[in-house]
Amino acid sequence: MEGRETLIDFPCTYPLKVVGKNTEEFQTEVRSIMAKHVPEPAEVRYSSRTSSGDKYLSLTATFVAQNQEQLTAIYADLAGNKLVLVAL
Repeated sequence: MEGRETLIDFPCTYPLKVVGKNTEEFQTEVRSIMAKHVPEPAEVRYSSRTSSGDKYLSLTATFVAQNQEQLTAIYADLAGNKLVLVAL
C-alpha cells in the first residue's frame, strides 16, 4: 500500500454518525454542515434514533464521500460545533 494516504477507496458510500442532544437545533446544525460539504445535499440520506430516555439523538448521514479532504473538513466542522457530542 505504498503511496496511499488512506485505507478508503474513494468515491464511496460513507455513513457518518453524529450524536447530540435531542433538539431540533442539533438536527438543523448537522444538516447545515453536511450541505456545506456535500456537492449534492439532496443525495444525503438521514436516519435517526433517540436514546432510551429521549435525551440524546443519534443522526446518521449516509452520502458518497469524494475524498479524504472532504471527510476531514466535515469532521472538523462537526468537532467545532458546541451541539455535537460525538462524530463517528
